[in-house]
Amino acid sequence: MINYKNLTPQNIKQKLQVKKPWDDVIIFVFNLLISIPTFIIAHQNLIELNWILNLDRIILFISILTLTQLILRLLRTIIIICLIVYILILFYGTVSGNYGFESVYEDYDSMIYTMSDNPNPQDIIISKLLPFPNKSQILNAIEYQNPKVRNFAVMAINKNFKNIKGYNDYRTIIQCFAVFKEINSRWNYVSDPKDGDYIATASESLAYLSGDCDDHSILMAACVRAIGGTPRLIHTKGHIYPEILIGSMNDLEAVNFLIKNKLFAKESYGKQLHYHIDERNQIWLNLDYTAKYPGGPFMSEEILGALTLN
Repeated sequence: MINYKNLTPQNIKQKLQVKKPWDDVIIFVFNLLISIPTFIIAHQNLIELNWILNLDRIILFISILTLTQLILRLLRTIIIICLIVYILILFYGTVSGNYGFESVYEDYDSMIYTMSDNPNPQDIIISKLLPFPNKSQILNAIEYQNPKVRNFAVMAINKNFKNIKGYNDYRTIIQCFAVFKEINSRWNYVSDPKDGDYIATASESLAYLSGDCDDHSILMAACVRAIGGTPRLIHTKGHIYPEILIGSMNDLEAVNFLIKNKLFAKESYGKQLHYHIDERNQIWLNLDYTAKYPGGPFMSEEILGALTLN
C-alpha cells in the first residue's frame, strides 16, 4: 500500500536523483552535446582575434563549456528527469521501428556536419526546430501508391523521352524528368481559399492539374516516388517546392549533360542548374512549378525546412 504521507516534494526529488558519480557524467555528456553546436554558432558569428595557437577560440569553447555546466548543475534534477523520459521515448521508438537512438545520432551528426561548413550555422538549428507546415496532411496527401498517380506517371513516361537510349544508370531520373515535363507544362496555378490552406491530395490534383505550390509539390513528389525516384519538399518563406535526389557531383555532371543536350536543350540553353547539397554531399535538383527545366531558378533561396520522402 502506498504511503502518501511520504510523497513530499523532497522525498520525490531524492527518489528521482541519480547517484554519484553518474549524475555528473550524465550532465557532462549533455553539456558537450549542447556546447559543441553553441560554440560553432559563436565561432562563426564573433570576430576572430587571431591570437597565437587560436587561444581566443580555445578560451571561447572552455567558457561556453563552463557556463553550460554551471547552468545544467543548477537545473540538475529537472534535466535528469527529462533525460530519463527522453531515453525511454527513444527506446520505445527504436523497438517499434520509429524515431529512435540511431535517428537521433544521424540527425545530430548531420546537423554538426552542416553547421561547421555554413556561414550562418544558427539557420541550421532554426530549420531543424521549426515545424514543416501541414506536415501530417502533406504526407497523407502524397498518395504515391494510388493507382491513378502511378498510371499518370507511366503515361508521362511513355509520352516524353521514351526514345532516349544509352543512359541505363539514369533511367529512373530521366523518367522522373518526363513526369516533371508533363506536370509543369500543364500546371495552372490556383490560389487557396482566403480563410486557410487547402491541401489537395495527389489524386485530386490530377483531375485538373491545378492548385497552389503545395498542391504541385505533393503531386510531383507522389509521381516521382511512384516510379522509384526520391523526392523531398523544401519550405521557404511563403512557398513550398519539390526537389529530386540526383546523387553525387559525378551524377550531376551526367544529368547536366542530359538536360542541356538531350532532354531540355531549348529550355535550358545558356542557363545553369540550380540545386542544393545536403549534409551528406548529395545533390538535390529543383523541380518547382516556376521552372521550365529540371534545375531551373529557385523562386526563393531561403530554406526553413525540408521534408524528405525515403
